[in-house]
Amino acid sequence: MQDGGSLGIRLAELRIAIAGDLHGQWDAVDERLLEQLVPDALLVVGDLSDGQARIPARLAQLPLPLACILGNHDTGRDASGRTLQRQLEALGSRHCGWDLRELHPPGLAVVGGRPASAGGGFHLNQAAQAVFGPVTLQESAARITAAALRADPSLPLILLAHSGPSGLGSAAADPCGRDWKAPACDWGDQDLALAIDQIRRHRPVPLVVFGHMHHKLKRGQGDRLSYCTDRAGTAYLNTAFVPRHSHDEQGQPLRHFSWVELRDGQLQEISHRWYAPDGALRYRQTLMRAPELQPC
Repeated sequence: MQDGGSLGIRLAELRIAIAGDLHGQWDAVDERLLEQLVPDALLVVGDLSDGQARIPARLAQLPLPLACILGNHDTGRDASGRTLQRQLEALGSRHCGWDLRELHPPGLAVVGGRPASAGGGFHLNQAAQAVFGPVTLQESAARITAAALRADPSLPLILLAHSGPSGLGSAAADPCGRDWKAPACDWGDQDLALAIDQIRRHRPVPLVVFGHMHHKLKRGQGDRLSYCTDRAGTAYLNTAFVPRHSHDEQGQPLRHFSWVELRDGQLQEISHRWYAPDGALRYRQTLMRAPELQPC
């Protein structure tokens, strides 16, 4: 499979901001912060709220390229699917569940996983069934795979899901580990894992971004591992720092974004960042940084 460089295309450097599970925490301060940071794109991993219309409407008004996947909380516990459908209509083409969203600019292919997932292997909740109809595990994986294979091969590919894939470990602190109930187990999505394997037979999958499993483990078990890579070189990033509006030990307000930088389609940096409302970077946890190439 050819990359952008081998096709004679020089891809722009990409700076991507990612908002983990919002749970109602999105406002004008976040939007002003994005105006100051000027990322090339914004990705949102779902659980915007509990089905309220406010945040999808605000996201739809943002001027920067955006892709979003809805989470299990976005159903609003409405089994009829009407609440989920309203969220989908508000987001329009920005929602990429089971679909491809190519962002031009900046030159990025984003493919969404299963909408409204709550993890746990494979389960299509009543709201999702009401909106999308019955879908099997194999059909869900095939939809994700087909969307990815429609993407321009010269563009870097990111898979965007609410719950991450199975296969990343079964301990409570693993990226998709069940921490709220014993025994701990792998709570990732099996259809997403199957799709990743199928896609990689045709093209690389450099990055999978998700949330759902919060960084603070239940019952005081510590913090979750939010980044890992597999043997095939795919990076996995759990962005669910909840609450994403917080305060530091001095009582200063903070806003969390995960941050990804790519150059010529290759990952250069992955980090968690906490900003002051005025745009000052207060804290950064660097998860991955590519080595600097030395001149000949």
